[in-house]
Amino acid sequence: MAGMRLISCARDIMDLKEYLNRIGFTGQYDKPDLDNLFTIHKLHVMKIPFENLSIHSGEKNTLDLHIIYDKIVKSNRGGWCCENNLLFSWVLKEMGYKFTMLSSKVFTMDSHLINLVEIDGKQYIADVSFGVSCQIWHPLELISGKYQPQPPGVFRLINNGMQWVLERTRRKLLFQDNAFANSSLADKRLIKTVYSFTLTPRDADHFREMSDLLQTSPDSLFMLKSICSLQTPTGFRALIGWTYSEVTFKEDSDLVDMKEVPDCEIEALLREKFNLVLVNKFTPQNNKADYCI
Repeated sequence: MAGMRLISCARDIMDLKEYLNRIGFTGQYDKPDLDNLFTIHKLHVMKIPFENLSIHSGEKNTLDLHIIYDKIVKSNRGGWCCENNLLFSWVLKEMGYKFTMLSSKVFTMDSHLINLVEIDGKQYIADVSFGVSCQIWHPLELISGKYQPQPPGVFRLINNGMQWVLERTRRKLLFQDNAFANSSLADKRLIKTVYSFTLTPRDADHFREMSDLLQTSPDSLFMLKSICSLQTPTGFRALIGWTYSEVTFKEDSDLVDMKEVPDCEIEALLREKFNLVLVNKFTPQNNKADYCI
């Protein structure tokens, strides 16, 4: 019984300072203002990958916040949206922000967790876990029709009367190796609908059934493809199956450097490019599914 109590106590230790050290934040964390929100949001997407490697390593993703904290903060891993954005919800709470957890639909599935933050009477969408070229670096002000440029492209939130829609406009792609120009992973659409959402408040339980489905259904994107993505100061990196991409944002184009990585180099690449070390054996997957960088 004493051992069980010790484990329980250990699981209760979640330290905001430890998270802030994980993302490299050095400012005053007792100021729930817009500057701090922008800073921690950008640092998170630069330091913590969007990835689903656990379900391709014999592990299970969970909505247990303590397990997510241990995975991302203590074990230096990344996570998919329910992990990263649920952890970010906790960070917002600890820092004193007024926020509401929301759900959004990617394709037709109401599966993507995001946060609505209110500061000085204005509302902002915070989303630290979409990955690749649709990842926002800073929260988006909740104003319909306003163009909001960021390094990955120009984002716009549109209220169509029934729901909000997030749209992204990107630059054209230029490939260093033309052999990859027709890759199924290359998203050549200049304008893309990222997801849609309403302002109905949610909690973690809302995502529980969908989280289980996405990591068990053979038709799930996350079962069909192993994904790891991390933003960089000049663009982003992504490993989809065995295909590694480095994308550099230019003024009028995105420069794409793609290559195939053999199994024997995957572990080293994850360590060097994403700062990830997996405990269990990882089996890359890149089956046919609608997913592009």
